[in-house]
Amino acid sequence: MLLIAGLGNPGSQYAANRHNIGFMAADEIHRRHDFSPWTKKFQALVADGMIDGEKTILIKPQTFMNLSGQAVGEAMRFYKLDLSDLVVIYDELDLPSGKVRVKTGGGSGGHNGIKSIDAHCGKDYRRVRLGIGHPGIKEMVSNHVLGNFAKADHEWLEPLLEAIAANAGLLHKKDDAGFMNRVALAVGKEARGTAEKVVAKPAAQSHIRQARIQKPTVAVPKSGPMADMLNKLFGKKE
Repeated sequence: MLLIAGLGNPGSQYAANRHNIGFMAADEIHRRHDFSPWTKKFQALVADGMIDGEKTILIKPQTFMNLSGQAVGEAMRFYKLDLSDLVVIYDELDLPSGKVRVKTGGGSGGHNGIKSIDAHCGKDYRRVRLGIGHPGIKEMVSNHVLGNFAKADHEWLEPLLEAIAANAGLLHKKDDAGFMNRVALAVGKEARGTAEKVVAKPAAQSHIRQARIQKPTVAVPKSGPMADMLNKLFGKKE
């Protein structure tokens, strides 16, 4: 059995925050696969179901991010699971937007939700890190993390979440490399399609601009009063 924990903050005011991408991933897995309705348990929202024939528990801690380990630890003890049975999905500042990396153990990278889980459960569990990008200035990190995803972000966010849910079975098989590759391909394909549309639009506009500035053709008379006047001014070329 696998316990998949998506991290975030409870409440509608936080629902679209970058910090809540773990909740978003859990919701997409829940939507795509055969899961029970969310119920309140272990200071969390919990659902059980199947992914590719494998028993899975989804959990979204409702303790706020900094205390995520309380809910995850309680669930781990109830189901008598080892750390190898735990997968945690969360936001990662140090990865570019839309990138995904899976690792086992390691440091928290300053993420308070991971610090809490490390303290309550130990460190040797798998971490699915979802890149949300860094604002570039340390003082802007809090506003960036607790800010909502921009409209443009949905061009990579939606295919990312869909690919995570579609390939969650690979996490059961511990095929972390295959999981990362499948997700990267899905997000990259969507990005290429968007780029092609952006390039095509200026090209079309370029043709319109050329048509607008094209110089008109003026017919020059070969005989008559106008021709005689032009010949006097510029000289007739033989």
